[in-house]
Amino acid sequence: MTHPHASHPTGTHPGSDDKKHADLRLVAWETTRNCNLNCAHCRASATMGPYSGELDTGASLRLLDQIAELGQPIVILTGGEPLLRPDIFDIARYGTDKGLRMVMAPNGTLVNDENAAKMAASGIQRISISLDGATKERHDSFRGVPGAYDGALRGIQAAKKAGIEFQINTTISKLNYDQIPAILKLAEDLGAVALHIFLLVPTGRGKYIIDQEISAEEYETTLNWFYDQRDKTRLQLKATCAPHYYRILRQRAKADGKSVSFQTHGLDAVTRGCLGGTGFCFISHMGVVQPCGFLDLNCGDVTRESFADVWRHSKIFTSLRNYSNLEGKCGACEYKGVCGGCRARAYEATGDYLAEEPLCNYHP
Repeated sequence: MTHPHASHPTGTHPGSDDKKHADLRLVAWETTRNCNLNCAHCRASATMGPYSGELDTGASLRLLDQIAELGQPIVILTGGEPLLRPDIFDIARYGTDKGLRMVMAPNGTLVNDENAAKMAASGIQRISISLDGATKERHDSFRGVPGAYDGALRGIQAAKKAGIEFQINTTISKLNYDQIPAILKLAEDLGAVALHIFLLVPTGRGKYIIDQEISAEEYETTLNWFYDQRDKTRLQLKATCAPHYYRILRQRAKADGKSVSFQTHGLDAVTRGCLGGTGFCFISHMGVVQPCGFLDLNCGDVTRESFADVWRHSKIFTSLRNYSNLEGKCGACEYKGVCGGCRARAYEATGDYLAEEPLCNYHP
């Protein structure tokens, strides 16, 4: 799962302790679980299916109506592989006409001139394409299909030709930890507008490569390096599933004698680390609402209740919006309002989504 344009403000205010009525800024919707790749880290363990229970076209359009009741959030059409869904452009067009900002997260291999033109016509404003290696060998081994790298690059060229902006997403693990600078350079050379790095969350197939998760020390080193690139690249940089970055950003700014503001640090100054249930949520292919795609907790079902009701009243969401509910060192941390720890990693490690983040070496 990828998150194009997840660098927008989330509606959470760093430092606030209670956001019962959080603004919805971003929705990732798993439009299908079908996929033509076999990625080592896949949250959904997606395959070519078929999967039963996917929302049909009518239910999909009703869902967009309900999302629009809450404002005009960014809607990420993700998967699986969204381009395997035959009505995906009808869905995108409908959302665009409702005033929603529609973006898409394909893997790139199915993006050709025809599909790219349909994306543009349906109002898709940005796509994210994942590159998990700077070379064909490294990316293809991670993605599980020979030719995935070349296919992604062809997809990028088709998107550029159609005038669709794209970002590169990279999931960092021991498999590519040494290639992150080269991936940043590749993203620049390809003409991307952004690079979003994701720290591996061991869910789905990711559980089976948990030994490839980088250490807390490597995590800290990577995020400090990422911070250092801010003034060295034209790309928008965003750390996702890496909430510690928003602590590091403030620590580094303080050390440099700077205050953190929109003027000095852009959108990073007005967002926070873990967005699950605060300004962001995930909707599964069957309509189950979750805090994020990695945190497999049923917060409601859009086939049985209104999405707006789930967003406003889910007990799990309201508990996540009150940062004083966090436990362990996350609860004691002075940065909990801007970091929050990864709730999915906490849940996988302990069975408690409010427990302390296990992959953090900071001591409050």
